[in-house]
Amino acid sequence: MNFKTILVHLDHSDRCAARTALAARWAGAHGSHLVGLVPSGRYDGVIPADAIAPEVGDFIAASADYLRRRAETIGREFEQAVAATGAVAHELRVVDAATTDAVVQHGRASDLVVLGRDGGSGARDVAVHGLVGHVLMEVGRPVLVVPCAGDFEGVARNAVVAWNGSREAAVALQAALPALQRALRVTLVDFRRPQEAGDDRPPSAAEMLRFLARHGIQASFERDVAGSDVAAALLSRVSELGADLLVMGGYGHPRVQEMVLGGVTRQILARASVPVLMAH
Repeated sequence: MNFKTILVHLDHSDRCAARTALAARWAGAHGSHLVGLVPSGRYDGVIPADAIAPEVGDFIAASADYLRRRAETIGREFEQAVAATGAVAHELRVVDAATTDAVVQHGRASDLVVLGRDGGSGARDVAVHGLVGHVLMEVGRPVLVVPCAGDFEGVARNAVVAWNGSREAAVALQAALPALQRALRVTLVDFRRPQEAGDDRPPSAAEMLRFLARHGIQASFERDVAGSDVAAALLSRVSELGADLLVMGGYGHPRVQEMVLGGVTRQILARASVPVLMAH
């Protein structure tokens, strides 16, 4: 199993280079076709306040020129980053659609979508708020979220899978199989709140380990009581195990026609120091 097509969202943020490098390394390891997607920002209103001089007469034309030049710069940086990681089949797509819509629409023709964590933009760019949550809930593909700090050398070698027997956890585990097959260590971790400690819902841990073994993945399983902060307990265990990838289901709920991430999902994305592979 492989991710045949990997799409990475490109922007002018400080973390775009790290995100591109990780996507390129995963593409190389999986024999993937890498798509670099650059939404121009034309329909997002993401032009920094100081990008256009106040004395410019035709603000619309100046804004369009700024966005075009910015997209060209992002494209050159993408090409250079991919070249630095080796020979990877790739293409660059520059689109004028709104960022969220563009990532969702192009992401559906991919096997994996690579995004930066919300709030990861620096002074050079203005963030599209809620991008990860909207894409995760709408794209129908697994999403790999890259943290705001750190460099990641390549495919995961030590993965933790958050497992609670839910539909979302099962979808994420299935989506992550190509990554887990390349890992040297895989640990399924089931953290329960005190009131759920005795709740043993099928499938059992033994069933899941046999399922993974049939995919060539030798995994271990552990269960513990997390107290009130499941996110903190899970991330603490990720750190203790020295993991370089966290796999978990993406949880959310509708609110006034808007998809909002659940509390644990939101906390994990805000605090995680390793890439998080999620699916909904």
